[in-house]
Amino acid sequence: MSIFFLMATVLLEIPFSKKVGQLGRTEIYPFNFVTFQLQLVTFRINQLSYSIKRFIMQESFYRSLLTYSYNIVGSLEDARDLVQDTMEKYIGLDKSTIQNERSYLIKSVINLSINFKKRSEKFSKYGIWLPEPIATEETDAHLIKRQVANYSLLVLFEELNPKERAVFMLKESFNYKHDEIAKVLDISVENSRKLYSRSKKHLAQTEIKKDLPPKNCMAPYIDALMEGDTDKLETLFADDIALMADGGHTVKVVTRITEGKERTAELMQYVYAMFLNGKECVFNYINHQPALWFKNNGKVISCMVFQFDNEKKFKNIYSIVDPDKLNSLYLRNEGFNGNKIDKLLSSLNPN
Repeated sequence: MSIFFLMATVLLEIPFSKKVGQLGRTEIYPFNFVTFQLQLVTFRINQLSYSIKRFIMQESFYRSLLTYSYNIVGSLEDARDLVQDTMEKYIGLDKSTIQNERSYLIKSVINLSINFKKRSEKFSKYGIWLPEPIATEETDAHLIKRQVANYSLLVLFEELNPKERAVFMLKESFNYKHDEIAKVLDISVENSRKLYSRSKKHLAQTEIKKDLPPKNCMAPYIDALMEGDTDKLETLFADDIALMADGGHTVKVVTRITEGKERTAELMQYVYAMFLNGKECVFNYINHQPALWFKNNGKVISCMVFQFDNEKKFKNIYSIVDPDKLNSLYLRNEGFNGNKIDKLLSSLNPN
């Protein structure tokens, strides 16, 4: 009986009556089960579509907030905590007084990040504190790739005070105008201009290139390491090359900046021969700059980020071996064993 009724409702229009008006007049309305179901499905799809759009907007906004914070504090882990704190505080607020949700949250995250940077003195027990590296070609899904600051720029940011850093980042990375920066940081437009000018003077000595160097830029360097040829390494280095290493609180590294072609070449050759020879080596881009990752049993144990000068010479090398900072790196590239590193060379320089 129930099956027959279901078939009838699908195939036939079943009328139903409804009393309307003061006189109780009865009108007949046709009811079609299929039409009703389609309307119900359409309604639910619209609801789902709205939810998906809302989720995408929230996810995109979260990525934006996280990128703002990371560029200021230089740590993805700390940036996640700061954004989370901001969102939790916002949930408990009276929204009636907030005119623009997006502007309010951006302002909150940036100022919270500035205050965090003021309070936290970053240091490494071994070596020099360096920012947490981000693989921008396979960027964290929660970051906006094009707005992640270059690695060399993040290192230079450490020479600025947190507010100078925020002004420069908003102007250069996010194309804010000075009146917009003033509103976000609760400063005057004139003060914003002064902070930006001061930060530019600090950073004027280093030119940060935005174009990605080709993969084959690393082939001569790897070749020289394999051959143990320090003289060849020196020909690749700028006269004022500098090497900085960050071992965090667990890995012993040189505690000072290594400067000069000869000293840097000798140190890099020693590190490769003693610790990296035979390890899996992968080329990638870190914060829009070429980098080499070395893995041991599938785990990243070393990340070297390189900066080139206008003559395509190695100007700075940043060596990150702090395990806490390497945890966020993940590899989808095919790795090559150090014993057969010629495969890596051929992939970097197919000609």
